[in-house]
Amino acid sequence: MMLTPIPPDLLPPALDDFAARLPNDAVRSLFAMIRETPADRAVGAEAERHRQEALAMARRFGMGVHPEGAVCAFNWDGAALDGATEAYVILHEIAHFVLAPPERRRLVDFGLGPGPDTSDRGAAERARAVTLAEGDADEAAASLLGISWEAALGHPALASFLDQNWLEGLERSAAPHFAATAAVLRERGWLDAGLRPYLVRRPTPSSAAAICIARQTW
Repeated sequence: MMLTPIPPDLLPPALDDFAARLPNDAVRSLFAMIRETPADRAVGAEAERHRQEALAMARRFGMGVHPEGAVCAFNWDGAALDGATEAYVILHEIAHFVLAPPERRRLVDFGLGPGPDTSDRGAAERARAVTLAEGDADEAAASLLGISWEAALGHPALASFLDQNWLEGLERSAAPHFAATAAVLRERGWLDAGLRPYLVRRPTPSSAAAICIARQTW
């Protein structure tokens, strides 16, 4: 949920201000890709199409998905995803999955503690495997990777950018935080040299074919 809602008439200048504070062309290009998308959530048939695209992506990464109608206490229970949520939530959970080490992929909520949609908060808290600072860093990386995927897929990434508070602290920390998080994703292999996201899987030096396929998917 957005901490400080921005009135629609003030949003364009706020986005201009944010862009002006970014440190280089690559980071500005990543933000421009996000900004080109809608600031409002998709609805109806479009939202369902986005959800199905997100679920297909989850399956490509090897994530289990609970069947329709399943009652889920977590967005991710250590084995399967709650597929009844919105596309942007699913993409965010995929980002957590690919960024988490293998041992945390087997934990509810990836061992990060309870999330906003967690109903069994006690179980998620008992599964916590990171410090609060580590969890904050993981959350930022997953947020920006998921938003980048939304932009690449043509989903309303700007809506997630706003909801997930990337403009908070606009005059101080917002732009440096965005740039630093993008650098982390670049270092970890999920953004290319131009800070465009890979949609298939994390590339390695020996997987040139995978990199080529990834770039062709957006």
